[in-house]
Amino acid sequence: MTDVVELSDTHCDALLRFFADLPAGDRTFIREDVTDPDVVRGWAGGGTPGTRRWVSTGPGSAVTGYVAVLRLPGWSDHVGEVRLVVAPSARGTGLGRELARHALVQAVEAGLTKVVVEVVAEQGAALSLFTELGFTGEALLVDHIRDREGRLRDLMVLAHHVRDTWAGMDAVGLTDALGDDLS
Repeated sequence: MTDVVELSDTHCDALLRFFADLPAGDRTFIREDVTDPDVVRGWAGGGTPGTRRWVSTGPGSAVTGYVAVLRLPGWSDHVGEVRLVVAPSARGTGLGRELARHALVQAVEAGLTKVVVEVVAEQGAALSLFTELGFTGEALLVDHIRDREGRLRDLMVLAHHVRDTWAGMDAVGLTDALGDDLS
């Protein structure tokens, strides 16, 4: 099991290297310019209210994964959006699942009642990961994003309705069984 720690100033350089080392195609689907030091330093400084960010690190303190939960503003402030990226070298190891699960638990503890994630429709592994964690499809946005080559891609919005999922788990005693794992 990997340590997942809250993003701090000490992680900025390693996180910048992590994003710079991602294949260009992976960076296509990240909204922010994650190669801009000011963006990453702003994240570490806690500049966005209602947003929490974590990293996983490997040998030499290299960042191997990043996850964030962004609380939506205004009338959607009960909703959090998950953003997740795993280094290509760490994919298939369970790290993505661990980060996604960490983000979901943190979102629940923060009182969010709905958690959403946007996934490019062709990203089968990501779709599988989130559906196994209780996320279900809410929307398919056809030709919604453009990749670096200019091709249009479909975007899927998956949602985890906390009350429904956790009530079902509670009914069969799973929340008690998970206990310490939910902290």
